[in-house]
Amino acid sequence: MRPYKIMATPLRVLGVDPGFGRTGFGVIEQQGSEVTWLAHGCVETESKMEFEDRLAAIKQKLTQVIQEHRPDCMSLEHLYFQTNVKTAMKVGMARGVIMLIAQENNLPIVELTPNQVKQGITGYGSADKKQVQAMVQRFLHLKDIPQPDDAADALAIAIVGGAVYKQGK
Repeated sequence: MRPYKIMATPLRVLGVDPGFGRTGFGVIEQQGSEVTWLAHGCVETESKMEFEDRLAAIKQKLTQVIQEHRPDCMSLEHLYFQTNVKTAMKVGMARGVIMLIAQENNLPIVELTPNQVKQGITGYGSADKKQVQAMVQRFLHLKDIPQPDDAADALAIAIVGGAVYKQGK
């Protein structure tokens, strides 16, 4: 009798590290225990732009990424405590736009705290940024650490979010 492999259905995940000045995104595909990089980048908006134009730029770029890569779900980082209330509110509004994009594209959302992402990617909830980036590079078999930092974070969010999504199915 020939041995056979059970092939899990591939899961394509869009990870998003929300912000209004810089929103990182990363697209990965998971099949079984194998994780493959598909894309990453960062939506950067100028501080001189009107705030609503910054949100529109985020919406436009992420919609384009969704149309190009057709993810099965979106993984999004929770807003963590910030001392600057004005900044926290603006990041919260950017998250709202990102969540609306997911809803408009029928994408289920997995929300993760920064500590959940760190724990999921490194095994240590207090890992630093460099440890997270090194593990992203390792998981995705990349030659270099993804740049900019926001995109590397988004890839970590995608990797962990994909695992959480699969557990919930």
